[in-house]
Amino acid sequence: MTDAVKSSRKRRVPVWDNARFAAVTLVVVGHGIQRLTGDSDAALGVYLFIYAFHMPAFAIISGYFSKASPPSSRQMKKVLTDIVLPYVIMETIWSAVQFLVEGSTSLNPTTPHWTLWFLLALGLFRLLLPYLVLLRWPLVWCVAFSIGVGYLSNIDNTFSLSRTIGILPFFFLGWQVRQWKLVDRWHVLDRNVVLVRTVAVAVFAAWIAVLFLFIGPLRSMNLKNWFFYDDSYNDIGETAWWAGLVRLGFILLAVLLSAAMFVLVPRGKTWFTGFGQATMYIYLLHSFVLYPIRQSGVLGDDHSSIVWLLSMILACIAISIALASPLVRRVFRPLIEPKPQWLFLKLEGEGGRPPERGASRVDPTGSRRDR
Repeated sequence: MTDAVKSSRKRRVPVWDNARFAAVTLVVVGHGIQRLTGDSDAALGVYLFIYAFHMPAFAIISGYFSKASPPSSRQMKKVLTDIVLPYVIMETIWSAVQFLVEGSTSLNPTTPHWTLWFLLALGLFRLLLPYLVLLRWPLVWCVAFSIGVGYLSNIDNTFSLSRTIGILPFFFLGWQVRQWKLVDRWHVLDRNVVLVRTVAVAVFAAWIAVLFLFIGPLRSMNLKNWFFYDDSYNDIGETAWWAGLVRLGFILLAVLLSAAMFVLVPRGKTWFTGFGQATMYIYLLHSFVLYPIRQSGVLGDDHSSIVWLLSMILACIAISIALASPLVRRVFRPLIEPKPQWLFLKLEGEGGRPPERGASRVDPTGSRRDR
């Protein structure tokens, strides 16, 4: 192992913060333009471009920073404080908002609101990972689980189980990438960087061309439903036995597009690198910003032009930047990073150390925050 690789492990690697911010901003943009897709082919094209890989990329990032060893008491506590409690808090807030705005009296924590499904997925991924690594060919098994769950209509969105199993291969692939040390090699690569990035641009250009040329048929087949990974093939409208092969194709497409995104994001520190340390703030809070816009009915019909599409994309980027600001993180930290010490027994941490107090330095996607 070279000295450069050893040193890259010791210092913070900006490429991951850059990738996190890029991925979560794509999430915001996708949600922001969704109401335009019914009346605008251009909006649908952008939407399909994003949805083909943005959550798989997010899952890959999360898997890269996950540990496959049996969890310690400290790590189990973090699952509760970083995933379960934020889920309960945000789910309760969403139920209250929908009651006040829509009059909905449904309070069902087993059915996640909007973006909250990914928190449950992360929790389940962390529970499964130590068992998956005990298997031979675990990545193959994860792909088989993802394909197989699509044939089972009785596995639904209760606790987001169908969607979690659907994107499981991407999470495990992220963990596997770390074992292969691919990012270490990419980070210290000096030769062929331009060639690799040119190929990545070509991959994106090819996908854009497909969307542009076939947007009509893709709309008719409801392609976006395949990218959610949450409905059975029968619910999507595909009853043929080879439907699983279609999902396999989209899994491979998502991996290819995610890889293209990862090699295109800057490897060094940029003006937005710090925003990547606020991933969960952007992810969990942006839906509250977009909710009144989506509910107002202003998007769609006559407001579906290219100008409206570009305006919403720029607005969503601005929302991501704003939600990553120190002020927002300071105000909403009790909701996103709750630390109820009263809830836990007073146990010594690993190595005889007392448990950490205050806000966590690592979020559920593995981002280590500078405090």
